[in-house]
Amino acid sequence: MKKLIIEGCKEISGTIKINGAKNSVVALIPASILTKGKCTITNVPDISDVRILLEMMKELGSEIVFENDTIIIDNKNVSNKPISEHYASKIRASYYFMGSLIGAYHKAEIAYPGGCVIGSRPIDYHIAAFKKMGVHIEEKDSQYTLNVDNLKGCEFYLDFPSVGATINIMLSSVLAEGKTIIENAAKEPEIANVATFLNSMGARVFGAGTSTITIEGVSKLSDGFVETIPDRIEAGTYLIIGALIGNNLKIENVIKEHLLALLCKLKEAGIEYQSTVNSITISKSEKIKAVNVKTSVFPGFPTDLGQPMSALLTQCEGESLFEETIYENRLRHVPHLNSMGANIKAFDNKAIIKGRTPLHGRKVKATDLRAGASMVVAGLIAEGTTEVYNIEHLLRGYERIVDKLSEVGVNIKLIDDEK
Repeated sequence: MKKLIIEGCKEISGTIKINGAKNSVVALIPASILTKGKCTITNVPDISDVRILLEMMKELGSEIVFENDTIIIDNKNVSNKPISEHYASKIRASYYFMGSLIGAYHKAEIAYPGGCVIGSRPIDYHIAAFKKMGVHIEEKDSQYTLNVDNLKGCEFYLDFPSVGATINIMLSSVLAEGKTIIENAAKEPEIANVATFLNSMGARVFGAGTSTITIEGVSKLSDGFVETIPDRIEAGTYLIIGALIGNNLKIENVIKEHLLALLCKLKEAGIEYQSTVNSITISKSEKIKAVNVKTSVFPGFPTDLGQPMSALLTQCEGESLFEETIYENRLRHVPHLNSMGANIKAFDNKAIIKGRTPLHGRKVKATDLRAGASMVVAGLIAEGTTEVYNIEHLLRGYERIVDKLSEVGVNIKLIDDEK
C-alpha cells in the first residue's frame, strides 16, 4: 500500500505546469475505437486511469505507442471482444466502450464499471438512450450485453445533464443512421474536446458545449487527431494550494474560462490572483473570508473541486456552508479533516465549516480520488507530518503530483509500505 508523507506549513513558489484533462482523455481513448485508422492524442497525462484504458485497447487489438505526452493508436487489427470485469471494475470510464463498440460493431459486452465510491452513479441515462436507438440490452451478474441490427439516431432528453451519458450518446450515434439530438446535454469543456476529436475523424457533431447537441450519422470514420485540453481540476487543486501557502505560485497551461467558478469564489473570499492568456499566479492570503460553495454542473462550481475546496474553507474566518449536489458520498473525507483539527458538521450532502481552525498532521485516508486531493491540501497547511494512505486513488488523476509539489518547495514523499 502506498502512502504520502507531507511536512506542512512550507511556503511554496515557482511554476506548476498543468497536464491534459483526465476527464477528457478517459473518453478520447475509447472514442478511437470508432475508426479502423490511426488516431493521435496529444497532451496526455501519464496516470493510472490512462494506463488501464490502454491495456483495454490492447486487448481489443489496438497497436499503441505512448511516448512523452502523445498516444498513437492504430486500430487496423482491432476486433470486438468482451470487456472483462478485470478491467471494467478498475475504472468508471470503462463504460465509454459501450458507446464506441455499439457504434462501431453494433455489439458490446462489458462488466459494470468501477471507479471511486462517491455515490451510486447509475448508468440509467446511458441505457435508456441506447434502447431508444434500437439497442437490445441484457444484464446478468453485473455483465451487460448490448446488440443492435440497425442503429438509428433519436431525440433524447437528459433529465440531468450527465457528462458520461452525453459522451456515450455521442459515441454511439456518430455512425448511426439518421440524426441524433441530445437535449439538456452536459456543457463541460470535456464534451467539446471529445466532439473535436470525433469531427477530426469525419463525424458531424454540432453544438457540443451547449445544451443541445446534434449528431448527423456518417457511414465511416477515418484517422483522427486531438489535443487534450488542460485539466481544470488539477489546475483548480493547485490554485487552492497556492491560495493557502503560495508565494507567487504560477499555474501554467490553463484555460481561465474553464476555472471561472473557482476563481470567482477565491476572489469572493478575498484571495487575489493575476492571470495571463494561459497562466494564473496566486499567493497566500493571511485572512480569508468565509464563503458558501454549492457544486453544480458546468459552468457551476465543479463537484471534483468540492473536496479540495472544503480544506480551504477550514482556514476561512467565520462559517462557510458547503453543499454537494451531484454525488451523495462526497463527504467521506470530512471525518479525516476533523481528525486533523477541522470543525465541520456534515448532514445530508451539506457541511457547515467553522474557521479558522489550525490543522495538525495525522494519519488519514484518501477515500476516493478528490478526497485524496483534499487530504494533500490539508497536509500542506497542517503543523507537523501528515501521512495519507490509500493514495492509489489520488494517482488515478494527478500526474507527477509528488514531483510537481517537490519542485515548488514542498517536503513530500511517496512511500510503498510493502517494501
